[in-house]
Amino acid sequence: MLRDTKLAETTTLPGLLRHWAQTQPDRLAFREKDLGVWQRFTYRDYYEHAKDFAYGLLALGVEPGDFLAVASENTPEWMFSDLAIQALGGACIGIYPTNPWPELRYILEHSRSRIVVCGDQEQTDKVFDAIKYEGELPHLEKIICVDMKGLKHYPRDMLMSFEEVSELGRSKRAEYGDRFERSIDALTPDDPAIIVYTSGTTGKPKGAMLSHHGLIWGALRLSERHKVDETNWEVLCYLPLCHVAERLCSTVMQLVNGSTVNFAESIDAVGQNLREIAPSGFLGVPRIWEKLQYAVIVRLKDATPLQQKVVARALELGRPIARRRLENGGRFASLRDRLVYALLWLICFRPLQKSMGLDRARTMLCGGASISSDVLEYFWAIGLRVYQVYGMTELSGISHSQYPGHTALGDSGPPLETYDQKIAEDGEILVRSPAVFPGYLRNEEATAAAVVDGWMHTGDVGVIGPDGSIRITDRKKDLIITSGGKNITPSLIENRMKDSIYIREAVLIGERRNYLTALIQVDYETVGKWAQEKGLAYTTFKSLSGLPEVRALIEGEIEKVNREFSRVENVRRFDLLTKELDHDDGEVTATMKVRRAVVESKFKDQIDAMYAA
Repeated sequence: MLRDTKLAETTTLPGLLRHWAQTQPDRLAFREKDLGVWQRFTYRDYYEHAKDFAYGLLALGVEPGDFLAVASENTPEWMFSDLAIQALGGACIGIYPTNPWPELRYILEHSRSRIVVCGDQEQTDKVFDAIKYEGELPHLEKIICVDMKGLKHYPRDMLMSFEEVSELGRSKRAEYGDRFERSIDALTPDDPAIIVYTSGTTGKPKGAMLSHHGLIWGALRLSERHKVDETNWEVLCYLPLCHVAERLCSTVMQLVNGSTVNFAESIDAVGQNLREIAPSGFLGVPRIWEKLQYAVIVRLKDATPLQQKVVARALELGRPIARRRLENGGRFASLRDRLVYALLWLICFRPLQKSMGLDRARTMLCGGASISSDVLEYFWAIGLRVYQVYGMTELSGISHSQYPGHTALGDSGPPLETYDQKIAEDGEILVRSPAVFPGYLRNEEATAAAVVDGWMHTGDVGVIGPDGSIRITDRKKDLIITSGGKNITPSLIENRMKDSIYIREAVLIGERRNYLTALIQVDYETVGKWAQEKGLAYTTFKSLSGLPEVRALIEGEIEKVNREFSRVENVRRFDLLTKELDHDDGEVTATMKVRRAVVESKFKDQIDAMYAA
């Protein structure tokens, strides 16, 4: 971590980049895999590439206060664009590469971005589709594409390659002199650095403006909590960089600590890239942790019977130890537990960790949604201490985190240092911190509703434990009130159903109804493998969901969950979705959060059938 924390708290992200480029220019900043070989970028490379691109933007007429959007998979060019526009006094806006063109258009139009950087032909096509079908975007002046493959015959009046802009910048170095450095010096910590558009689960996405100060503050406090520095925070960057958690834990933590970021080839290659890199730090959303666990289960099926028995027995012994550790703040509950675990680690758990690529990991975090207690317990059992975190875009990322001494299942840990918290009368969690965002872009009304007297109204309902740890129970707007007046917390029941490896998504229905029902999306991968093992034939997601045996399988899983809740909280009926909920169809957001109103509208016939007499 930057030893002069006062400097870090009073500088900007481009200021931190310049610091590392000047003090340790040969330190490794990025790795990106190209044609099977990991290519290296030092902090000098990072700084010089950002400078060239910034000068290219200057030559195109970009001015302080302008916005640049990026629609791309994670690459070094993403970050060169990000730091270049920030250094010029502007802000960067990330657009999920999975966003359909209408959502991309809304963000470009609302933000009034002058430049959009696209990763490839697919993203470039979305911009041209947005213009073709809805008319011009009056503020958009240039489309800059990183990978020009397939774009040879595209009109070039608006389109340039990333390399062309960088080359233009290099040609302007003599003319512009030290303008890049002077521009960085003119920045203030309170200037907006990035704008993150919220998921838009209940309406149009809002552009949350995040300042240099807020992002750096959050990264410093998280680094302090987990004793992170340049030696123990090499990470794999795989979540979209427009996601605030990835931005904080990869690129901002990188600049605060002078550490290394490795760009994953794709979300499907995360497992392989983890094994190649063996990072020392790792942020995973629940789905990633579930996939890592499931990958081990699948590989074990090809192991010898003896190996399978050894692993099964090791987990049988390790899980109770893990449970006691979690209840004991992460510490072994007894000398016997410590000795038994040491033996299990030598025999079984060490190779399991290595097979995941997490044998060198020292700081592992899980955030973004609730994770199954069973999954979390599994990783603790094999010796991987995964700490749950909580945060939101408007808090510049992570605001709460578990750490040794605070590891209770279901909690997200106490607030980071300098963060205050309290519970409002209606149960909503309020947070106050220097990292609270300055407001939504061009939306004063929403800003005033979100931040009152310095307190961020998170929209989450929860409780605070004796040690200050926070436990989220639901979203404030998602509470279900049945026709009998019973308040139901849907996320508790939905998350328990999703603890099943066979259930990918569960949407609880019951607002003003006599009883609860659920729409269930099966997990195509795990249920598909189950069906193959049973000799059941299927060809598509629809045909798999339509199998009577699959319905019986899910019914059994729901019955297990029902036994954990009161009668009024039981799911009386359910139906299986015949398609996967899809971002392109507007049913989920880019971060895979369910848009309940859309789902209830689209599947109204199925819902009505569950309530038919």
